[in-house]
Amino acid sequence: MAISSAGIGSGLDVGKIVEQMVAAEKTPLKKLEVKAEGIQTQISTYGEIKSLTSKLGDIVSKLTRDSAWNGVNISSSNSTISGTMTGIATPGTYNIKVTQLAQAQTTVVGGADAAALAKDETMGASGKITLKMGDQVKELSISSSDTLTKIAAKVNETGMGIQASVVTDVDGKERLMLRSKETGTDKRFAVDIDSALNKLEQTEAQEARNAKVELNGVAVESNSNTFSATIPGMSFTVSEVTTNTATLAVKADTEAMKKNIQEFVDAYNELNDLLGKSTKYTEETKMAGALQGDSATVSLQNSLRMLPQGISGSKDGLTRLADIGIQMQEGGKLSMDTSKLDKALTNLDGLKGLFANKADSLGQGGGIAVNFKNFTDKLLSFDGTLNTKTDSLERTLKSNTAEQDKVNKRAEALETRLYAQYSALDVKMSSLNALNSYVSQMVTTWNNSKS
Repeated sequence: MAISSAGIGSGLDVGKIVEQMVAAEKTPLKKLEVKAEGIQTQISTYGEIKSLTSKLGDIVSKLTRDSAWNGVNISSSNSTISGTMTGIATPGTYNIKVTQLAQAQTTVVGGADAAALAKDETMGASGKITLKMGDQVKELSISSSDTLTKIAAKVNETGMGIQASVVTDVDGKERLMLRSKETGTDKRFAVDIDSALNKLEQTEAQEARNAKVELNGVAVESNSNTFSATIPGMSFTVSEVTTNTATLAVKADTEAMKKNIQEFVDAYNELNDLLGKSTKYTEETKMAGALQGDSATVSLQNSLRMLPQGISGSKDGLTRLADIGIQMQEGGKLSMDTSKLDKALTNLDGLKGLFANKADSLGQGGGIAVNFKNFTDKLLSFDGTLNTKTDSLERTLKSNTAEQDKVNKRAEALETRLYAQYSALDVKMSSLNALNSYVSQMVTTWNNSKS
């Protein structure tokens, strides 16, 4: 710590002398700080390179999968018929005529005029009601004090897929309405009523039906208005009976494919541009990129630019990116001729093979996206180029920080030592000054005594 009174005894400007000597001791610090700033910039740049490499890896990974090439669009000539993808659907055209819609069975109990019940009227007799649906059989015990509302609750508690409710007709009489929760003939049910419950009679208000269509002239049924197992990879739903045949068209989703390919080109260009900017020297600005002359980065840049020039092992006519209009420009950037790509989209097997062809056991013949995926995976692996380089830079930065700490400690030690020395000098000078004053007084006294 600086001593505020240093220099009082000697009359020297100790603070300024120490400040200048400490500043001289810290001269190497400026160079270390500039170097540290450069290393930080390199680490940050490698962080960006890693992020863009990961982005490119995600996009090319998508292009290696079947789902990128098997997408379809489904359109209908009639809005009452709609299709939905459920898997991998084969492009094609389907002619559909709806002849019947699915409906749920509805049975009314107490529906005969003579047997209709007044509101909250009890049965007045005991008996059983048996419900049957498929293999399920439920027997309900009915007491003489039960009302239709209580019977409805007992039906609903069976959990067998029959919904019961009490409705009031125009004459104010109550009726028990039983309705299947699902449509289709396999959800048909039966109701058996003991003769003792003579107030209850049943009528079937609506029978259970399957939906029926003619699909390309073939009769097809479904227990609901959605046909989920008729066309592989898709389902279609009908909502009206039709008098005319409608067309359901399934076409390859080429727009999605174009979008995926454009994303690949854009992601490649982003990474290529960053590598180029980081490694070049700009004559106009006299500025060098953060990684100019870095051999690892230059090697990465060269390897990246080689990949688009590769040849796929596809056997379907498209083997190079140039075949679909993707060309490499000056500086390694890719451009895309959309008209040529549109033409290539008429050969979907070839286009898929160009990007997604599987490599052989020796790793040869892989599609463009497959090769890019292998490349990005290696770069991003734990011991890959990107992590190895980043680790190296962080070690260098840590070493630089340690060197800065050493310089600062030496400067602090020098400052402490100098103030200690000047403080000792002050004490010595004060002692000498006191002695000088004493001698002067003695001389003056002696001279005065002689005169």
